[in-house]
Amino acid sequence: MIIDHAIHSFSLWHHFVHAPNFGTIAYADLAEEFGFTGINLSLNNPNYRHLGGRETWRMDQLRERLASSQMSLEIDTSGTEPGHMRELLDVAHRMGASALRTYTRHSGSVAEMMRKTTDDLRQIVSHADAVGVTIVLENHEDFTGPELASIVESVNHPRLKILYDYGNSQMVLEDPEHALEAVLAHVHSVHVKDHVMVSPEYAGRLTVAGVPMGEGFLPIERITKQLLEQGLRRLTFENVWAYSAPIREGREALEGVVLGEGSFRYLEPPFNPERIILDQNKHRGAELVALERGALERGVAFFKASLARLGVTGYAAQIA
Repeated sequence: MIIDHAIHSFSLWHHFVHAPNFGTIAYADLAEEFGFTGINLSLNNPNYRHLGGRETWRMDQLRERLASSQMSLEIDTSGTEPGHMRELLDVAHRMGASALRTYTRHSGSVAEMMRKTTDDLRQIVSHADAVGVTIVLENHEDFTGPELASIVESVNHPRLKILYDYGNSQMVLEDPEHALEAVLAHVHSVHVKDHVMVSPEYAGRLTVAGVPMGEGFLPIERITKQLLEQGLRRLTFENVWAYSAPIREGREALEGVVLGEGSFRYLEPPFNPERIILDQNKHRGAELVALERGALERGVAFFKASLARLGVTGYAAQIA
């Protein structure tokens, strides 16, 4: 089995902030050094975050660098407002990206958020089709699997799919495997990561925290097996060491979720910074870069070994 094994730029967020001269080209070089065949790039702020600016030369330079190694590309934004989505779909097209990830930024009740998000996406899917870019809506700490599937099914367009994140359903107290069951038929992209839970006693509030892949409690290999059996052939590795997020306000534990057990098991102190950091402000930039690199190396080794056990024999970009 051959897959396109991509890496997300969030895996190196401290490199982008603290490492000297680390930009998109250095990121692409490092991705290739680690054996990845594609990248995901966050453009998720007004200055296009990890692209480093909105200038078209930046887009063209990265497209040429990726083409030189036949590497694939997906880009990220957030929000579903039609004008914003049109702009980013055009950027994705210019850069040669196959997909544009987004998630809702609407507020209100869950029903209101779903309605507004659905209305936005209905207005923009025809433009996505025109430029040949697939919109992937992520379960990004806001919707459960059934809620996300309902939005995509309501819009009912081949250019709208789902990005399944291995851990984000935890923020709405939904079991990750239950979330996958609900969205599996619509999954186009994934973010593979690993999480632990931290109790309010140590984090101030019930918290989901990122750790190096293989050092948390998510059932990574079971989830990956199910996705591969479904036919997915592009997996995006995301190193979320040093990231944390609270449980979404107003959410209650759904079926199969028992806090302190399974995917929701608590990590107990002492907290080794090589595994988990809850307050980045206690560490210098150079230290964060070094720890992030170590977390990346261990996580990549774990996931490649896991893929080998699942029958993956090689990697190639743009295999679809």
